[in-house]
Amino acid sequence: MKSKNILLAGATGYLGNFIARELKSQGHHLTVLVRNEKKLSTLGIEADKIINAQITSKSELVNCCMNIDVVISTVGITRQKDGLSYMDVDYQGNKNLLEEAKKSSVQKFIYVSALNGDQLRNLKIFEAKEKFVDELKQSGLEYCVVRPNGFFSDISELFYMAKSGRVYLFGDGNLKSNPIHGEDLAKVCLDGIDNSEQEIIVGGPEILSQKEIACIAFEAIDKIPKITFIPDWVRKTVLFFGKFFIPSKTFGPIEFFMTVLAKEMIAPKYGTHIIKDFFKKLAKG
Repeated sequence: MKSKNILLAGATGYLGNFIARELKSQGHHLTVLVRNEKKLSTLGIEADKIINAQITSKSELVNCCMNIDVVISTVGITRQKDGLSYMDVDYQGNKNLLEEAKKSSVQKFIYVSALNGDQLRNLKIFEAKEKFVDELKQSGLEYCVVRPNGFFSDISELFYMAKSGRVYLFGDGNLKSNPIHGEDLAKVCLDGIDNSEQEIIVGGPEILSQKEIACIAFEAIDKIPKITFIPDWVRKTVLFFGKFFIPSKTFGPIEFFMTVLAKEMIAPKYGTHIIKDFFKKLAKG
């Protein structure tokens, strides 16, 4: 594969970290767009060029895509903080970067959204992501939208519940998913550089129920599983009243997780990393 000049936005996040390492291992020339250069060095990420800029500031992004072949963006927020909303970051921030890519005649823009994001536009976080996807599709650039299932980092919450002694699940715990490890997903994102697919839907190699994942977490810390199943009406009640009584910056991630937890989230299987090994690593600290 021919080496390319790649700009990566979001390198200090869970997925971005793995993508940065994979890009360097494949011999690409890596430019990273980051807010915090110190965090970059703390994570041990090596880059050929570092651009310190806020993606939400158009003026700071001027000419950031000069001599860049491909832009990869994993930029997005889970929790709305620092006065920034999903629309500010997931939509407008990525749009600012897209405009610079267009000005500099970038060949391709790869964006990481989420599985079923296009079907869940009623959620604030997906509303912003998918509004940007719409912009990307109309940009005139070659593009690839990667739609992964949940990350291993997301299901770490089940591990920490198990570690504290009990896991709480809504319903009967039988809904299934196949979350994917960041290292596996990074390879999928890099495949998007040269292939012609405009959308890649992907999950991890194991399809497991929420209850099965919880039991694997308990096994990793050598504890007898203790799982409490919360009636689904409780989840629905929280979602209904939460939008009125919980501040929007707090309710966003609650709305996201409580909606996703009530859906089967299964995508085409890919990768080699399994949840048992991930939880064992967490158990070792």
